[in-house]
Amino acid sequence: MPLVAAIQFASGPQVSANLNEAARLIGNAADSGAELVVLPENFAIMPLKDADRLAVVENEGHGPIQDFLSEQARLHRIWLVGGTIPFAAINKDKVRAACLLYNDRGERVARYDKIHLFDVSLDNGEQYQESRTIEAGDKPVVANTPWGGLGLAVCYDLRFPELFRELLDQGAEMFAVPAAFTAHTGKAHWDVLVRARAIENLSFVVASAQGGYHVNGRETHGNSMIVSPWGEVLDRLERGAGFVIADCNRGHLQSVRTSLPSIQHRRVRCAGRSSVAGAPSGEAHTARRNAGSDRS
Repeated sequence: MPLVAAIQFASGPQVSANLNEAARLIGNAADSGAELVVLPENFAIMPLKDADRLAVVENEGHGPIQDFLSEQARLHRIWLVGGTIPFAAINKDKVRAACLLYNDRGERVARYDKIHLFDVSLDNGEQYQESRTIEAGDKPVVANTPWGGLGLAVCYDLRFPELFRELLDQGAEMFAVPAAFTAHTGKAHWDVLVRARAIENLSFVVASAQGGYHVNGRETHGNSMIVSPWGEVLDRLERGAGFVIADCNRGHLQSVRTSLPSIQHRRVRCAGRSSVAGAPSGEAHTARRNAGSDRS
């Protein structure tokens, strides 16, 4: 497996400024040898109010944020997980929180729409209702890469182990998890959730988080990390802008899965499993066909 990087910063309401910061950090990670780079949730916009996402919504295959991701992947010859960006939804008053994967030629090879939406009233008084402006996805996504199956999940998805089991059953060996955990929930749960998803699935987890204070008054937890199948934190960035990087060695993953074969020891499985599918255009299947292709 490759050197993998997870980028962290604190996005604001201006897309152009966020893309400039993302470009700087992607370049730094690529210069450090990263072949797969993961951006955080809402990397392109952390709106002043949730409805502001509608002003920058993009349609399938068209838009400046998608152009940016494609260009960065091609420029640095990396595979790039584009956090989440606002995509057009069936409901015109909402958006899809779309996580896009690009290969090293700048081609989009997978799309995952965030399934679990953060509708909560926390005990510290914070309230979030993502479902007011975000339309939930319904398809888990695993994309084949040159380094094996990559399962895509976003932020609140971390609290739903059945999703990760579904991704595991479809061949995931690594999970990319863009996130924007609140400071309150992150302090309590982020570390244990990320490590638990790695340990129970004997998989690498690359968790890229927003981290810091935002113009809209929100504070995010940070602590981007890369975790091994044994649950070891290979690299961590607590606060501020930067990136973490680690060698996600496939040989180590196979060794752990052989010596501790808990996946094969499963006796209870979820009923009514859904099928894993790629983006509407069949991009996940394209990713599988191209998984062994050489760099061009």
